[in-house]
Amino acid sequence: MKTLQECRDAIDSMDTEILDLLNKRMQVVQRVGEIKHHSGGAIYRPEREKEIIDRLTRYSQKTNGILNHSAIEALFLEIFAVSRNIELPERIAYLGPEGSFTHQASESRFGGMSEYLSLNSIHAVFHTLESKRAKFGVVPIENSRDGIVGETLDYLAKSSVKIVAELYMPIHMSFVTKAKSIAEITKIYSKDKGFGQCRDFLLEHGFMNVEHIPVESTATAAILAAKDPSSAAICSHIAAKLYGVPTLFENVEDALDNTTRFVILSDFKNEESEHDKTSILVRLKDAVEAGSLVRFLEDFNDANINLSKIESRPSRDKSGFGYWFFIDFYGHIDNENVQKVIKKHTDEVTWLGSYVKGEN
Repeated sequence: MKTLQECRDAIDSMDTEILDLLNKRMQVVQRVGEIKHHSGGAIYRPEREKEIIDRLTRYSQKTNGILNHSAIEALFLEIFAVSRNIELPERIAYLGPEGSFTHQASESRFGGMSEYLSLNSIHAVFHTLESKRAKFGVVPIENSRDGIVGETLDYLAKSSVKIVAELYMPIHMSFVTKAKSIAEITKIYSKDKGFGQCRDFLLEHGFMNVEHIPVESTATAAILAAKDPSSAAICSHIAAKLYGVPTLFENVEDALDNTTRFVILSDFKNEESEHDKTSILVRLKDAVEAGSLVRFLEDFNDANINLSKIESRPSRDKSGFGYWFFIDFYGHIDNENVQKVIKKHTDEVTWLGSYVKGEN
């Protein structure tokens, strides 16, 4: 191909071939949906999706393909989302508002075709799932800077819904505005925490003397900036896109390693895979006795189970002060070595979910 037009013609031809193949894929997906409808199988299969992406990554590497793992994942997660909606339309409840980072995390896994339900609290997400008004829920559970989200753990402790997947998402802030130049900006909207997280950027660009207006969410900041061309907002990428505010600068946060771990909730149990993580809640009967937690953890060590996190939370029992322990470990609840430990502590352990471990 020697000319631009020849390149464009080739791309058009390949796009048609890709569409033909995708239509053939979706015909098979429809049949899969019919089979699952009769068998009761789960529509969302994170372990199967990971298996496909890993296989295609290996194939691309073997054939010297240009697409790396991240690119393949981005393309096929959207294909998977479309496929699931053909099998069975999905409704996803998430901690709002629209344009929040939880909204962004939700769309990264469930795509643009799904129906989304923005809710104003973590409790509302759990209640909506328990009431069967949505199939999936997405809430934050941990941030690399601020630590654990206690409210999520507290509701997991008493809810019937389980963790079916996790994802780690870098938290990047965008500086967005409809102003034609920086000199026209007279005010900036964001959450109060947003200003603190982007202090270096504000200093470098002379924005410390511009009026800073704290609002309830970065999504609200984007809405206000969309209405006033003399203003700007510090917000998420999805909020800027959602409300049509051009991005002037990306990644304006001071700490570029800020990451939030989100969990996807639902009412089914994942099958075992080679990349599982399990979350449990532990209420030790003899918690007041010295060494009780150590003895409990020794059982995991003896069974060669690798723990990835342990977090204590107030038990909120009427009896007074006490603690529950939230534990993440590598493996599936149905693994033989895991079952030996769990059966030994049946009355002390509540299973919160087994799922494919996310990539941090």
